[in-house]
Amino acid sequence: MALTKNKEAPAEPFKRAVTATMRAMSREKELEVTYGNDAVGITSNRARLPNPAKDLPLEDVQKVRGLSDSLALRKRYHDVGLHARMCPQAGDAKAVFEAIEQARVEAIGANRMKGVADNLFNRLDTHCKENGFERIYEKSEAPIADVLGLIAREKLANIPIPESAKGMVDLWRAEIDKKSGDDFDELLDKLASQEEFATAARKLMQDLDLLDEAEGTMSDDEDNADGDDGEQEPDAESSGADGDDEAQDASAAEDADSQEGAGEEGTETESGESADMDAESAGEEAGRDRRPVYPDDFRNSPDAAPYKAFTTDFDEVISASDLCEPEELSRLRQQLDQQMTNLHSLISKLANRLQRKLLAQQNRSWEFDLEEGILDAARLSRVVVDPLLPLSFKVEQDTDFRDTVVTLLIDNSGSMRGRPISVAAMCADVLARTLERCSVKVEILGFTTRAWKGGQSREKWLEQGKEANPGRLNDLRHIVYKSADYPYRRARQSLGLMLREGLLKENIDGEGLLWAHNRLLGRPEQRRILMVISDGAPVDDSTLSVNPGNYLDRHLRDVIHWIETRSAVELIAIGIGHDVTRYYQQAVTIIDAEQLGGVMMEQLADLFDENKGPRRSKAERW
Repeated sequence: MALTKNKEAPAEPFKRAVTATMRAMSREKELEVTYGNDAVGITSNRARLPNPAKDLPLEDVQKVRGLSDSLALRKRYHDVGLHARMCPQAGDAKAVFEAIEQARVEAIGANRMKGVADNLFNRLDTHCKENGFERIYEKSEAPIADVLGLIAREKLANIPIPESAKGMVDLWRAEIDKKSGDDFDELLDKLASQEEFATAARKLMQDLDLLDEAEGTMSDDEDNADGDDGEQEPDAESSGADGDDEAQDASAAEDADSQEGAGEEGTETESGESADMDAESAGEEAGRDRRPVYPDDFRNSPDAAPYKAFTTDFDEVISASDLCEPEELSRLRQQLDQQMTNLHSLISKLANRLQRKLLAQQNRSWEFDLEEGILDAARLSRVVVDPLLPLSFKVEQDTDFRDTVVTLLIDNSGSMRGRPISVAAMCADVLARTLERCSVKVEILGFTTRAWKGGQSREKWLEQGKEANPGRLNDLRHIVYKSADYPYRRARQSLGLMLREGLLKENIDGEGLLWAHNRLLGRPEQRRILMVISDGAPVDDSTLSVNPGNYLDRHLRDVIHWIETRSAVELIAIGIGHDVTRYYQQAVTIIDAEQLGGVMMEQLADLFDENKGPRRSKAERW
């Protein structure tokens, strides 16, 4: 299928370069990078960066580069499980510890790559100005976590204090220099080892009277916390990013030396520096890069174990109407209708265009000059001119418009929360109405999990002795918003469920895709189309903490490959803010969720355009 491409904005090559550089610096080839207005940070295998303006102003370039470098370095050099064990649990102590740890990972990159050091300084300068540090004149008003983070960068990586923050830092500097002694020298010596650095950081905090005596010595229970399986809260990896700039940092270092490196040059330059850094640190990494959360370190082994679920006892396929009370469902539907008010004109235009295309293909055609049938009045003039000519007849024929069913499979993961899931619900609503008018049946499905952190499946696994590599370790929840044989008018209430708080959790895409595909195979229609709307790679912390790091990703790729090569189901994907073309052969990526409606209609219109070639041949080609 030929996908229509809009004229590319100047920011798009820059984003691609940033994404490529983040993957190179973080050593994560499958890292998903999205740009938008959500909170900046990194969780599991996803990074979120601010969306630069279309004309790519210098300020936006510097901000995205600095943030991207910061997060890429954190992803590569930061052990989440170890950090959780060593970090104080509350108050200023936790914020200070987070700031010093972020300074450590940034110092490693800044000491080896000058371009990264420049990007990080620009990011710090922007952060200080945005937080109004130049207006702080009282010591009590100066946030100690930011002060220590800036001083740590200065002493560990020679990153200067931005002018806007010098006054604030000077309020604390004399006291910190007096109490810290040679603590910063010890931090510099321990830079390569996160565990030893964390111990030294806690000593510094004790010397500065920032750590209670009870917290200064870690207990045995604290030392063993999460040691068995590296279990994390849903946002554990970004917990350090929520308090201040340290954990909110993202990384986008493609070409730190050139302001015009928004294109391919930036990627080559920074990737080359990253490669040098890899070579220099190979020895250090062997002993230090322990990843208890993802033990396989994302290596694909040729003899990898087949995908399995530890248990399916707690999985459920459930109707949307059974997940919520009728009153709440009605309220959620009203909320969805209110959000659709401003989009009615645009949605109607797109829906009418798709409807015209579908109905045009169902128009009847005629076969002329037959000996029997309906008299062709248009050719009676020939008989008047020459009475010896025979009468002409015609027969009405139907065009070959195959019975069709379309399944819309929507990712109901937590990362879709907010505007993306609202737009997906609106588009599903419009699609169901439009296709139903054209005698095309529509099924709307969603996939998520019943709980964070594994739910009952994980509890059963723990009770049975924590088997190694147990497979999928969470309770699936597959939701039927509208079945294919259910009329739209009776299912419209159910679509509001997507807006319900607490519904969106983890996403195990491979099994969700297989479930939707198998439902389609049971349909009697001649043509089956499966459209997937997702915002990234599969992520389930419970499963990934005790299986190889690419476990869910590999299964998704296997399922997609099988459908695309062996199944008669036509598969197309739309990625919201994520490049899904690396998974699906027929796919398109959109940056803004507002584009979803137009892209859905356009892709479906292309699918129904029989002149673009047959789509049944892939199974035959196999």
